This record gives sequence, C-alpha cells and structure tokens, in this order.
Amino acid sequence: MLLDRLKKYNVTLASNSPRRKQLLADLGINFQVRVKNDIDESYPPDLPALEIAEYISRKKAQAYRQHLLPSDIVITADTVVVLNDHVLGKPTSAAHACDMLRELSGKVHKVVTGVTITMKDRQRSFSVTTDVEFATLNDDDISHYVNRYNPIDKAGAYGIQEWIGCMGVRHINGSFYNVMGLPLHRLYNELDKMI
Repeated sequence: MLLDRLKKYNVTLASNSPRRKQLLADLGINFQVRVKNDIDESYPPDLPALEIAEYISRKKAQAYRQHLLPSDIVITADTVVVLNDHVLGKPTSAAHACDMLRELSGKVHKVVTGVTITMKDRQRSFSVTTDVEFATLNDDDISHYVNRYNPIDKAGAYGIQEWIGCMGVRHINGSFYNVMGLPLHRLYNELDKMI
C-alpha cells in the first residue's frame, strides 16, 4: 500500500495554502510544510493558459531540488482560474475580488492545478482541469462573500468550499478537490507510480 511505502520517505508540501495542507492530511500522508520565499512565479507571455499552472509548479520545484536526499519527496503546486483563455490570478483588493466574481458570474470557467512531485533522481509533473459553472451572482451576494470571507489569497477570488461555492456553483465537471487546490485522486496515483 502506498501509505506504508511512504513511511520510508520525508514528504514535504511546499505550500502555505491551508487548503492544500488539509487536503494532503486528508489523504493520510504524513508530511511537513516548508516554503521558500521569493520564488519567481512568472511565465512566458505566449504560454497557453491551460499550461501555466504546471509550468509554475515545476518552477517552484527547482528551488528545492538541489538539496534533496534520496529519502525526500517534495510536492509543489499552483492553481489558476481561466476564463475565455484569460488567467484570473489572486485579487489585489476587495474591489478587485468583486470585479473577478462579476466576471465569473453566470459563466463556465476552468480551474487548473499543476502539481510537481520531486525526488533527488526523478520528477513527475501533471495538471488537472475542472470546469466550474457559476449561477448568476448579484452584487449583494458578491459583496457579502468578499467582505465576510476575504478571498484575497485565492485564485479567481473564491473558495468553492466556502459560502459562495455552496450557493453559487451550479455545476462542476471534474475533481472538486482540484478546485480547492490539490487533485487528490491524481496525486495519490502519481505517487503510487513513482515510489
């Protein structure tokens, strides 16, 4: 079983995201969190929107690779929200968050999470895409959500597991956990193949 085999390894989640920490813990994997600051998360301007998250996850992994021991596994990830081939990053203010949610209202967008699993002698990268359809959101609902939940640290200005996801998401096609920031089924299976 994978969980038994993982006991021989030191697993590190290289993310400050509380959602990713909770999701990885829900898989039953013992891990530590270690985050290097000032990692460049830029990407080439001509990179297709659906490839950006995986590209950034690999870039994050490079910051850890040279110091790894044979018993180390590092997991890096990045999530982007894509609407009409345009990436919606994290909002810079409450007003910006409201604008993003107005853009997503009544539309289908894609949430892409790229993941890189890195060991001293090998690496696997992949991305998972989930389609999310929002119902039409009125300004009162948007303001309530932004003021109460302060989604400044979330791509696309929302957390699907929060109030706005409960009342505003009409349909998803794909992994719910991917929208939260870590595609658990795929991650578990990729780890299983890797060690």
